[in-house]
Amino acid sequence: MELRFALLGTGRIGNVHASAIARADGAVLVVCADALPEAAQALADRHKCQVSTIDQIESAKDVDAVIICTPTDMHADLIERFARAGKKIFCEKPIDLSVARVRQCLDVVEQTNATLMVGFNRRFDPSFAAVRKAIDEGRVGDVELVQITSRDPEAPPVGYATRAGGMLRDMTIHDFDIARFLLDEEPVAVFAHAAAITGQGVEDIDDVDTATILMKTASGKQVSITNSRRSTYGYDQRIEVHGSKGMAHSENIRPHVAEIADASGYCRAPIEDFFMTRYTQAYENEILAFVKCVADQTAPSPSGQDGLAALLLAEAAYKSIAEKRQVLVSEIA
Repeated sequence: MELRFALLGTGRIGNVHASAIARADGAVLVVCADALPEAAQALADRHKCQVSTIDQIESAKDVDAVIICTPTDMHADLIERFARAGKKIFCEKPIDLSVARVRQCLDVVEQTNATLMVGFNRRFDPSFAAVRKAIDEGRVGDVELVQITSRDPEAPPVGYATRAGGMLRDMTIHDFDIARFLLDEEPVAVFAHAAAITGQGVEDIDDVDTATILMKTASGKQVSITNSRRSTYGYDQRIEVHGSKGMAHSENIRPHVAEIADASGYCRAPIEDFFMTRYTQAYENEILAFVKCVADQTAPSPSGQDGLAALLLAEAAYKSIAEKRQVLVSEIA
């Protein structure tokens, strides 16, 4: 039996998820909704589904699950609404920009016994998952150092950025989640530097575009994250895990691995240019994992609590930047 999805929000990420559902066994997109009717209709035409309203989807008998891809400031309200309606819920990160509001939302999820999975798609990337598998198999020994490089080709449109909560809550939150995914214990302290230096207008909305973040766990394991909103050579996504027995790492993905050598030197294909192409398989795997957890009636992962944990790290990083000091996560929690 196929899990019947409704898509709430048909913008860029909504289209990514619609395509992932189309490729995933056991999933079908039956309806979509958007504040812009023409955007909803365009997606519906591509994916052969219906256009409806959120009110109608809430009571629809032929909808089992919703994917929330609306602007961030609508996420928590929609999670609560569809939890009470008995729908299975997949929500793009973050749940909300306020820690208190996230906690309130998760209380409703718990009270209604709702299924909620949060969209940290990088856990489902085959390369990143292979690094985690190497850790699980003991091939790197005890994890000691995690290095994460995440650089976007350019800053997002101002209209999006102003509602997204700043780079650390919008972009770096994926890196906070991957750090937790690769560690065997929680970070307890955060020290961060950040600035707006790319000249893309980020400073006009009081945001940053360049950051270095250091984290440590209670036992001394360390994480370093470097972010930039300007990467002229493509979408730079790399991780490395160093442990007591060895190291595992994931390099950037390229369309092909052919290398050409001539008088000018060695030349390889450029890396992927943005998340829609870099993480295509991850988005499909993510939907498959959600479908499986619903079918098996198991707890989804990443969960709402994972969403909260990543947001706490982002808040600690912002406090560190503002106060120019190391911040304990417990100060936020």
